[in-house]
Amino acid sequence: MFAVPSLTRSVATTAARQVAVRAGSTSSTSVAARAASSASTSSLLASASTRARLFPPSAGSVAIRSYASGGGPSPEDIEKRIREVLTSFEKVKPAAIAPSASFVADLGLDSLDAVEVVMAIEEEFNIEIPDEEADNITTVQQAIDYVSHAPEAV
Repeated sequence: MFAVPSLTRSVATTAARQVAVRAGSTSSTSVAARAASSASTSSLLASASTRARLFPPSAGSVAIRSYASGGGPSPEDIEKRIREVLTSFEKVKPAAIAPSASFVADLGLDSLDAVEVVMAIEEEFNIEIPDEEADNITTVQQAIDYVSHAPEAV
C-alpha cells in the first residue's frame, strides 16, 4: 500500500486535479473537492494507475548488466584484459606475456610492480583480492584463474 501520511489538503486537491485532467475529466473541480474532503486521501495515491498518471516514469532509462551466478567474463576475455593491464606497465614487453609468465622472473617486474599489477587487475574487474590471496598471484595464469572464479568480476 502506498501511503502518504503528511499529505496536505492543497496537495491532495492539486493531485486530484492532475488526475482528472490527465484522465480527460471535464469536472476536475468536483473530483478535487471529493478528493480533498475524502478521509482516505492516501487511497487516491494507492492505485497503481493513479500513481502512474501522477508520477510517470522518466523517458530515459538506465541499462544495468547483471550476471547470473557463474556468469561473468569468459576466460578468453579475462586473459585479454589482463594482457592489456600488463602492457600498461612500461617494463613489460608484450611478447613476453604468456599464461605461464611470472610477473617478476619473466616480465621483469619488481615486487612493488607485482603488487601494482594485482591492484590494477582489481580495478579492471571491479573485484577486491584479499592480501593473503594477492600474495599468491605471481603469474598471469594465477591471475586469470583468480578472476575467473571471482563471482563479482565484471
